[in-house]
Amino acid sequence: MLVKLIRNALGLVIVSTDVVTRWSRIKRSPEAQQKVNEAASNLTLYHFFACPFCTKTRRVIYKLNAPVKKLSATQGSPHRDALIHGGGKVQVPCLRIQHDDGQVEWMYESKAIISYLNERFAG
Repeated sequence: MLVKLIRNALGLVIVSTDVVTRWSRIKRSPEAQQKVNEAASNLTLYHFFACPFCTKTRRVIYKLNAPVKKLSATQGSPHRDALIHGGGKVQVPCLRIQHDDGQVEWMYESKAIISYLNERFAG
């Protein structure tokens, strides 16, 4: 019980700090932003709200101005079941990538996800 309370308190501090210290978003022309929006429509981020690695990943998504769908994978959530069935484990952050050929890739690890997002949307 005490561990859960401490974890929730630290999570609130992490999320609050994130909101206060966010970077500005990338500005694009309407046409360029539309292309980013279309590319991001095939991406879904499974996350926990107060997870520091998830917060780091969400910050990059915000900065890149990429409207990636975000789903909470907390205990009891149907999204958690989808994460288990699709990706094989409950580990967040996890980026679900729906490729044009119909293949689905489940990318774990915040560093790998951030690198992928920067390659795709920073330029």
